[in-house]
Amino acid sequence: MRRFKLETIEGRSVSVSETTPQSNHGIGILGGSFDPVHIGHLWMAESALEQLPIEHVRWIPAATSPLKPHGPVASNEHRLQMLRLALSGQSGHVIDDWELRQDSVSYTLLTLEHLQEQFPDRPLYLIIGADSLASFDRWREPEQILKRCHLAVIARGGDPPPDYSILDGMTDETQIQRIRESQIQMPQIEISSSDLRRRVASGRSIRFQVPHPVRTLIAQEKLYRAE
Repeated sequence: MRRFKLETIEGRSVSVSETTPQSNHGIGILGGSFDPVHIGHLWMAESALEQLPIEHVRWIPAATSPLKPHGPVASNEHRLQMLRLALSGQSGHVIDDWELRQDSVSYTLLTLEHLQEQFPDRPLYLIIGADSLASFDRWREPEQILKRCHLAVIARGGDPPPDYSILDGMTDETQIQRIRESQIQMPQIEISSSDLRRRVASGRSIRFQVPHPVRTLIAQEKLYRAE
């Protein structure tokens, strides 16, 4: 049995395994603003860890998403602190702040190129929601992304099945079938970071929607409060 420990990557590369990792085990990549990180994110990552042939899930907070040009609400450091609190002591998870340290718009393709340099012999699984798949043609160089990773799309119970037809013409049918086989099943969880920010701004509770230490930090730092 493999044992893992949580590490935060800050300008350095470390192993998350207490034993030598097997090179054929992949790495799950979960990017996002995490503004704030919530239970839905955690359940998504844990489902990926259970269902994909990966050694760990690598959480990569974005500096500025090209599809969200106004950027996150909380600062980079606050978002990192919330991730550390949410994942503290949990096995199979790594926080990687590489995109934050670039201090520029976060493009998935550049992150994949960076990770391929770090882990040249490890398959990369890019974990995305069905809503992100629907806008995949708007990503920067989607064909090149598909050459560098396996897409692993979240299929939430109660939602329509992911529509993989958007990938037609971007890659061959063999890879599209592999992407279908990497689909991650999980229950439908009606939580979003934007709704959590609105709840905080209006003084409503976010208890049980984010980990307790994250909720405490949001309150202490007065994050997401209305001006």
